[in-house]
Amino acid sequence: MLFSAISVAQERPPIDVFSPEDYGAETQNWSISQSKEKNIYVANNKGLLEYNGANWRLYLSPNETILRSVNVIDNLIYTGCSNEFGYWQRNEFGLLYYTSLSKSLEIELLEDEEFWNIISIDDYILFQSLKRIYIYNKINGTYNTIDSKTIIYKIFKVDQTIYFQKTKDGIYKIENGKAKLVSKNPILKNNRLANIFSKDGKLLLETENNGFYILDNDLLTEWNIPANKELSEISVFRSAQLRDGSFILGTRSNGILHLTQNGEIDFNIDVVQGLSNNTVHWVFEDAEDNIWLALENGVNCVNVKSPFSIYEDYKGKIGAVRTSIVFNNNLYLGTNQGLFYKKNDSKEDFKLVEGIEEAVWCLTEIKNTLFCGHDTGTSIITYNKAEKIKGIQQGTWDIKPINISKDLLLQGNYNGLYVIQKINNKWVFRNKIQGFDLSSKFFEIYDNHVFVSHEYKGVFKIKMDDDFTKAIEIEKDTTIGKELNSSLIKYNNDLLFSYKEGVFKYDITKNEFLKDTILSTLFKKEEYTSGRLIYINKNINTLWGFSKANLSYFSPDKLSNVPKINQISFSKSLPKGLTGYENISRLNNQRYLIGTSTGYIIVDLDKVQNKNYNIAINHVTTSSIDADQEIINMASNGFFKNKHNNIEFTYSVAEFEKYLDTEYQYQLEGMYPKWSNWSNNASTLFKNLPHGDYVFKVRARVGNTITKNVASYSFTIDRPWYLTKTMIGIYVFFVLLFSFIMHNIYKRYYIKQREKLLQKSNRELKLKESENKQQLMMFNNEKLRQDIDNKNRELGISTMSLIKKNEFLNSIKKELLHAQDNKSIKQVIKIIDRNLNNNDDWHVFEEAFNNADKDFLKKIKNLHPSLTSNDLRLCAYLRLNLSSKEIAPLLNISPRSVEVKRYRLRKKMDLPHEASLSDYILEI
Repeated sequence: MLFSAISVAQERPPIDVFSPEDYGAETQNWSISQSKEKNIYVANNKGLLEYNGANWRLYLSPNETILRSVNVIDNLIYTGCSNEFGYWQRNEFGLLYYTSLSKSLEIELLEDEEFWNIISIDDYILFQSLKRIYIYNKINGTYNTIDSKTIIYKIFKVDQTIYFQKTKDGIYKIENGKAKLVSKNPILKNNRLANIFSKDGKLLLETENNGFYILDNDLLTEWNIPANKELSEISVFRSAQLRDGSFILGTRSNGILHLTQNGEIDFNIDVVQGLSNNTVHWVFEDAEDNIWLALENGVNCVNVKSPFSIYEDYKGKIGAVRTSIVFNNNLYLGTNQGLFYKKNDSKEDFKLVEGIEEAVWCLTEIKNTLFCGHDTGTSIITYNKAEKIKGIQQGTWDIKPINISKDLLLQGNYNGLYVIQKINNKWVFRNKIQGFDLSSKFFEIYDNHVFVSHEYKGVFKIKMDDDFTKAIEIEKDTTIGKELNSSLIKYNNDLLFSYKEGVFKYDITKNEFLKDTILSTLFKKEEYTSGRLIYINKNINTLWGFSKANLSYFSPDKLSNVPKINQISFSKSLPKGLTGYENISRLNNQRYLIGTSTGYIIVDLDKVQNKNYNIAINHVTTSSIDADQEIINMASNGFFKNKHNNIEFTYSVAEFEKYLDTEYQYQLEGMYPKWSNWSNNASTLFKNLPHGDYVFKVRARVGNTITKNVASYSFTIDRPWYLTKTMIGIYVFFVLLFSFIMHNIYKRYYIKQREKLLQKSNRELKLKESENKQQLMMFNNEKLRQDIDNKNRELGISTMSLIKKNEFLNSIKKELLHAQDNKSIKQVIKIIDRNLNNNDDWHVFEEAFNNADKDFLKKIKNLHPSLTSNDLRLCAYLRLNLSSKEIAPLLNISPRSVEVKRYRLRKKMDLPHEASLSDYILEI
């Protein structure tokens, strides 16, 4: 009953719970240690557990027995189990392998001997079982032992001295490799020790069931502390003194207790408060001041130095916290179930304020009076009682002063705005503002107007009458629409409206809201959850905002008074309140309370630290489609066969704070030059990478802090067999051979083609030549024909000229014959006759005729040798197709005589009667 009193109504630090399902081993864990790389090692029933901040790995016990102890010394991890002790070390593949010391030293162990503790001092390592202590010299590899007839319960290291307890015997220490008695006090003989510490040069002995004692030489006295009564009711199995001088006590059935340096119990954490089990086998403080617990069921990590502490309403009696305030040294919580209070910074449980058992929306202190706005109106809170203001039947969202000197307050209610006034030292309802009936969850008095933000209807600017009784003018802001989860607040004499697009400041001259780029950095659009802003004055002047991963606030710079933004990583795993009803209040100093759906969170800004973190690549594995994964030696750059082109990297940051989210980002130079998106996955797999050179790089973001290093690994994927240098040489050879063969084939082909073309060309040339000759012959024939035609034309003209001349001469002759008496005329007639019978004209005609119709006369002469020259002359004229009338003048005879000549010529040619002489001559 006494112990249960300390477990109620307390804020606890965050606890990271790891179950057997998480780490993949048995439930029982016995010991914990940490390496210089900050990896955690746990002795488990099944073997050695390794945790790097992202993943657990199990190394099976070397002889399949329970691993009872573990201690990291230098770069080796020493473990002890049944009939075996030795060490683990990391190989080039990043994996641990075991070396047995007990076997290499050829130690004859006791039957069923188990090793429960491992301690290092100077160059020695001590392995403690229940009947013996083995002292191993690391330098020369030798050992000696300390035996005991009774049970050696535990072994302790205090100020470079090793102590141990023999049950029913007393306390001993080791000097020069021997056991030396320190005290045989009956208390120490009859009480098993949980631990031994140093205090003011004396030994502080902690018993399992009777608290602490101080041993000064031979004098043993009880350590008089406030927690003695509680400690006498519990059984402590393991404990540890923290770096700040306080103690963590691990019990057998009550979880852990935090004992301050002054001996007061600061907090108790058990299964009810979040531990996975109440039986603690080991307590260990890591390099970051986290407390690790090896439990009967699981492994837990308690972040005792975390800036966050959690109050969980496990029994559901308080509900979701919507508002809070510290007033008159009492902490008040307004929830969906009522108003609760307790003394600030006390461990008391919360109690219900009488009179308010409904949803509470606001707690406001005005002129040293605490007002509570709730579902049915407004109440005045005095310590643990509430007095409701009569006349207000609708729920009250918020309350703000109109004029402090006149004691007038303005309320935002479900159905509009109300005014309350202080009369005769008592706050009473005065009136409702007429003309405005919308719900007024967010409102502010600014620039002689009342601004009201309605999440579903928009922002309204209301002008009131001087007495605040009615709305004279209502103007809806056109620059801002209806925005869910938005907020309207006054900060540093500015009116702010915030929603997903940012924070907007009201400009009086332009009568509109304009975006403030500085204040809008409170949250990023992609991380937006709510536009709720909360202003905390109380001489600290801070403006708070909420987002998915950050708790942000503006505070004035100490030197310039210019607001600067501060961000606190707010993990996704932290409890949160209802969106749009986020709330935060200041408790004291730098401690703030944030309401959640199951209680509240306290954040201490003094504990917020900007730490540096390192990321490490733990393992690189390769695989092909049809083969298992193969772990790669990371000591050198990798060179992988082409078929092993599925590459997986695992990496981690040794960071163990529960409410710090670790995200990773990577790039693969040679394939993906850009950084990937942030992800919680601590591994990445690249499938079917093509051959080439690559550099894998990874970094992490812990909260808002980027790791100071970028881990990298260079590797090469070999070319496939068909692209190796040998194969490329073969390809080149075959290409050249193929080219040579094809060259010859084409050469022969083209030679044949050329011969064919030459033959064809020759034929074509001959044909062309023949065509040209024919064409030339045609041209010559045509020319000859033209010449003949011209000759014929000339002949015809000449013949006609002769005909005309002879006709003319005959005409003259006829005329002259009529005048023959004249002697001179006769003489002229003789001249005419001579001219008519002139053979020169015939010779000229004959020459022209032969030119026009070559060899005609010869041909006809050959055909008819009997023809005379006159006959040939007649044939020539007939060849010219002349009529008898036209021939007569040429022969200087009458046409009748021509006919007679023609008749005679037919006879000589022996032509048939029906044959035409002219046609015959023309056809020759």
